[in-house]
Amino acid sequence: MNRALRRISIAVLVMFVLLLINVNYLQGFEPASLATKPNNARAFEAQFQYQRGSIVTSDGVTIAESVPSNDVYKFQRKYPHGAEYAPVTGYDTLYSQSGIELYENSVLNGSDSSLTVRNFIDLLTGKPRKGANVTVTINSKAQDAAWNALQSDTGGKPGAVVALDPQNGAILAMASYPSFDPNVLATHNSKQLIAADNALLKQASNPLLNRAINFTWPPGSTFKIVTSSAYLTQNPASTPQTNVNSPTQLKLPQTTHILTNNDGEVCGNGSGQVPLLTAFAQSCDTTFGSLGMTLGGPTLNNFAELFGMNSKTLRIPMPVTPSNYVIPPSQALTAFSAIGQYSDTVTPLQEAMFAASIANGGKLMTPYLVKQVTASDLSTVETTNSTQLSQPVSPTVATDLGQMMLAVVQDSDGTANAYNTGAVGFTMAGKTGTAQNGANNTGLDDAVFTCYAPYDNPQIAVGVIIQGGGYGATAAAPIAVQVIKAYLASLGK
Repeated sequence: MNRALRRISIAVLVMFVLLLINVNYLQGFEPASLATKPNNARAFEAQFQYQRGSIVTSDGVTIAESVPSNDVYKFQRKYPHGAEYAPVTGYDTLYSQSGIELYENSVLNGSDSSLTVRNFIDLLTGKPRKGANVTVTINSKAQDAAWNALQSDTGGKPGAVVALDPQNGAILAMASYPSFDPNVLATHNSKQLIAADNALLKQASNPLLNRAINFTWPPGSTFKIVTSSAYLTQNPASTPQTNVNSPTQLKLPQTTHILTNNDGEVCGNGSGQVPLLTAFAQSCDTTFGSLGMTLGGPTLNNFAELFGMNSKTLRIPMPVTPSNYVIPPSQALTAFSAIGQYSDTVTPLQEAMFAASIANGGKLMTPYLVKQVTASDLSTVETTNSTQLSQPVSPTVATDLGQMMLAVVQDSDGTANAYNTGAVGFTMAGKTGTAQNGANNTGLDDAVFTCYAPYDNPQIAVGVIIQGGGYGATAAAPIAVQVIKAYLASLGK
């Protein structure tokens, strides 16, 4: 009898020990994952009983905060700048989240394991629990300029802007138009939330779509950065002054189609040979179609991927829709892909990455949106360290490409000459794109522009795409100029 009782006692003791271990493990290491599990009613209630952390720009502008509520919950989420920052903050509703609100949820709501000690100290000292603040890399002046230009300068056409710090990959601006006001989704009234959500979903303009990172368009002639990079790398003796074939018409093999320049223009002096720099500045399609056929689809694909295209793993921390380069099945289609047509598609973020790589001496830094996380006691929980994503080109080729992009803006026959130093007050290097896109059903080409500035000491790289905007030089480039001006002014330059 005693032996049986002893065995039962030992078994009960073991179960108690295992239970204690499990409870301590769950409380110490699993709070974040438990908090995010569906149907966790306790977590659902708690998210509105504790003060959620704020989201703040790098220069101190609050773009999401929790304020006292006058209903059954203690706190109400508020977005002081509404639609302008919606692509950054996303939304935090009764049932779902997006943007930074989603991908930094565990630190914002205070359940992340990195905050366990801080939460325990607050518990002992009687302080109310509060989530950590997230500082994003956005510069408010650059963001204001991007958003205002998208609203006022595009004639209501959809589009997006992304600006990067080429030296570290920090995202300085990320604006998408049309956008939505997250405040209408932050209501605690479920009926109002469902009605507001349905109204947004029914809008043909799709305001919930973050066009800066989750929609792609053909790059048009901005892809000539990739084609030129491949050519200069594959031909190390070549320079921007090297003559290349530039026929008035380019007959494409195995087809009756003839590739011509825009409006049948003659590139250079019409001799059939032109310096690479001139062909780039004037954006000669026959030149780059010919180069593309010589280089071949696999080579173009390799360089496109070095610039970040075809990546299915890029996060900022929100997932980024891949920019695509598909190896064409024929030489004729390779010619089209080399000038940014056929099936090439890019996000505005990818456009900014093109310019940032050249501005940074050929190094492409990984784009990121979260600068740091700060606990309620102002201690730093986490700081993002910049990392290199790839090396698309050598420093020598980057210098050559920089000269060619400079010619686009500074040369009298460059496609973006209207924005030379005298006109804008700073020296910019860029590439225009005017992309044919049957998908937009507007009858107009998409306007594309990528650039960096100042040329001698790059501080910012910008990518702009306006759907159905027409010429990149007239619809997209002016927006980039405004963003650059605002950012440089914020730096006191």
